[in-house]
Amino acid sequence: MKLSNFNFNLPEELLAEYPAPNRDESRLMVLNRKTKTIEHKMFKDLIDYFEEDDVLVTNNTKVFPARLFGNKEKTGARIEVFLLRELNSETRLWDVLVDPARKIRIGNKLYFGDDETLVAEVIDNTTSRGRTLRFLFDGSYEEFRNKLTELGETPLPKYIKREVEPEDAERYQTIFAKNEGAVAAPTAGLHFSKHLLKRLEIKGVNVAEVTLHVGLGTFSSVEVEDLSKHKMDSEEMSILQDAVDIINTGIKKKKRVCAVGTTAMRALESSVSSNHTLNSYSGWTNKFIFPPYDFSIANAMVTNFHTPKSTLLMMVSAFAGHDFIKQAYAEAIKEKYRFYTYGDAMLII
Repeated sequence: MKLSNFNFNLPEELLAEYPAPNRDESRLMVLNRKTKTIEHKMFKDLIDYFEEDDVLVTNNTKVFPARLFGNKEKTGARIEVFLLRELNSETRLWDVLVDPARKIRIGNKLYFGDDETLVAEVIDNTTSRGRTLRFLFDGSYEEFRNKLTELGETPLPKYIKREVEPEDAERYQTIFAKNEGAVAAPTAGLHFSKHLLKRLEIKGVNVAEVTLHVGLGTFSSVEVEDLSKHKMDSEEMSILQDAVDIINTGIKKKKRVCAVGTTAMRALESSVSSNHTLNSYSGWTNKFIFPPYDFSIANAMVTNFHTPKSTLLMMVSAFAGHDFIKQAYAEAIKEKYRFYTYGDAMLII
């Protein structure tokens, strides 16, 4: 499979700037891999496709307000700092992206907030836009993290051109969110409401939570035509024994095991035993899934509609079949489904 196999024309007006008014009232396209049929539903109709003892695997990562705006010393130039990952909590070292990057060199200091109590010094260049910052803050680690939260804003993806609004803090977070560490939301999970989840639980559907802290690697563009040469950034993940037991019981009973999102799917496929069951795991994954690929754990998935040439589209194509996904996406564009982060959803069974 080549990168060009995943290109298509996506009208700009189909990129969703806002979420649906209610979480579970976005549209849902249902793809049946066996019959090659496509149905058009609402997301809350998802419940009709699940039975007792089926399993939903959700990603319980929590997005932190990763986008900060600071001013460069002397010039006062406004600089965007996007926090990627904490390298060392004691020395307060962070991997970040800066914009505009050409203005930021080793030794520069950046000041944040009106009172400038938070300062960062650039100590290394990592990539063209990447830098390592050391934060200088007079206070405990907890106070420092609170300061980052106070000054940071919800890290909506760049394609959303509007300003961040107060509602985004809640809507760009899933109802499963518990473990802070993601710089982007696991978007398939955004469609679940508390009411829908309760109805699923009453029906006897089991929910297993895994954690994969979504990094920008998930959204990094693929620059190589030969997909086997693309390297994914590593993302931190964890699968606890409780989740393993629920999922493996579902596999054993030949039930529907549905990964909610590409991130949950990647976590599952990163910890497979030799007999195609799930192992517990805590560590990092840089797994890149593209066609052809044999999936071991999940036999269904919920996902959003993805952008051309994205690694997310490649995984979905591997799961549903490349030609079937091409057909489904052509229909989604014709039917004006909304794409990307705040867009509509797809259930593949």
